[in-house]
Amino acid sequence: MKSLWDNNEAKQYQGDLGLRVYTSRLLGRDTSLVLHGGGNTSVKVTEKNIVGETQPLLCVKGSGWDLETIDTPGFPAVKLDHLIKLAKLESLSDPEMVNELRTHMTDASAPTPSVEAILHATLPYKFVDHTHADAVVTITNTPKGLER
Repeated sequence: MKSLWDNNEAKQYQGDLGLRVYTSRLLGRDTSLVLHGGGNTSVKVTEKNIVGETQPLLCVKGSGWDLETIDTPGFPAVKLDHLIKLAKLESLSDPEMVNELRTHMTDASAPTPSVEAILHATLPYKFVDHTHADAVVTITNTPKGLER
């Protein structure tokens, strides 16, 4: 695999979220890695809220955004502390999870965060990438895929 990173291109993106946009687009460009639009990327950031309190956030790919063309608005910010608490629950239904994600965003008009936001929150890395590659999906989404 050849790196698509270009220092001159990367300079056009500012801050951690800007770099997250750039690296997401790099992943999205490689069709051997990404089923059209598939996968999720995130970055953990710290920002001050409207009352001046510093809060850790997870900016994660929003539903409906394509990795190849994603831009800053495609990364809704969700309160990281709440996501960590959700990960510790014994169970959480899909409707409850979507509600929790939507009600703990910092911008009510942002897209719905990826359903994998809780997983991304629990991983101990600032930047998290995962893709849905054609080759892997082709194998796993067939009869006896797990065995293969």
